[in-house]
Amino acid sequence: MLKQLMAATLAAGLALAAPLASAQAAYPTKPIRLVVPFAPGGSADVVGRLIAEELRAGLGQPVVVDNRPGAGGNIAGDMVAKSPADGYTLLLAAAGPIAINPSLYGRMPYNPATDLAPVALLARDHQLMAVTPSVPARDVREFIAYAKANPGKVSFGSPGNGTPAHLGGELFNQMAGTQMVHVPYKGSAPAMNDLISGQITVMIDNMPALLPQVQSGRLRALGVASPSRASGAPDIPTVAESGLPGFNVTAWKGLMAPAGVPRAIVVKLNEVAVAALAKPEIRKRLVDLGAEPGGGSPEDFGTLIAKDSRSWAALVKSTGARVD
Repeated sequence: MLKQLMAATLAAGLALAAPLASAQAAYPTKPIRLVVPFAPGGSADVVGRLIAEELRAGLGQPVVVDNRPGAGGNIAGDMVAKSPADGYTLLLAAAGPIAINPSLYGRMPYNPATDLAPVALLARDHQLMAVTPSVPARDVREFIAYAKANPGKVSFGSPGNGTPAHLGGELFNQMAGTQMVHVPYKGSAPAMNDLISGQITVMIDNMPALLPQVQSGRLRALGVASPSRASGAPDIPTVAESGLPGFNVTAWKGLMAPAGVPRAIVVKLNEVAVAALAKPEIRKRLVDLGAEPGGGSPEDFGTLIAKDSRSWAALVKSTGARVD
């Protein structure tokens, strides 16, 4: 009797598992939504639309980009974290909402470490420090002197509270002894527009967003905020070598899914994304934008997130930055 009961239980379990396994093997069978945590036109949006097209080609289903800016990326992150764990809602993850916000915000609507699953690192973003051409500073040293001569009158923009651009400006204030005022926006594009028009003074933001404007002459680059020069713009010195030794702000973009998405789906998404990043035309596109192509396994990406979360937490503590 016991053997018969165990056999029946096993058969029932297999019957329930079969449709799930079949669904995973067939994935995807409908359009996928890629949620971008910032406004259209910024670096996250550019990378998101680039990878969305590659996912479409590799998976054979439409990938719809859904821009959900606000709260430093927390609105988008929370939306994806609370979505069904079926692989049909993905997040264009950025360092801000994933690695920085848990330390910066007094209360988070979700926990990136437990509510989201790493899928693939898409790109490492060089950060670029740029000013409106009306600012009388040609390099970092001259800008520091200008900012000190105008305390409280120099403003720095960011795509939102908690972004690397926000903390980069706070770190610059701390290291250079300046008093720049932070002005948060809902994305890089609106901040950049105000920078171009002179409504704000400076930005330290992802190079993919700012470099085209520098190349067109609408903005002036002062330095790359990353520790090394960008391969896509080797003539621009780093901030560290041009006036502020030790300055280092880096960021990244990646693909994440709600926690609990079946491993087979995570692997499939990772394989398609990594294959796309290996294409010469995609690599060139990212390098031209001022980013370095990513890659690696979901576990590699998870390790990077954990490491960066610790580093950003230390920076948040040292600058005293806080968003309640």
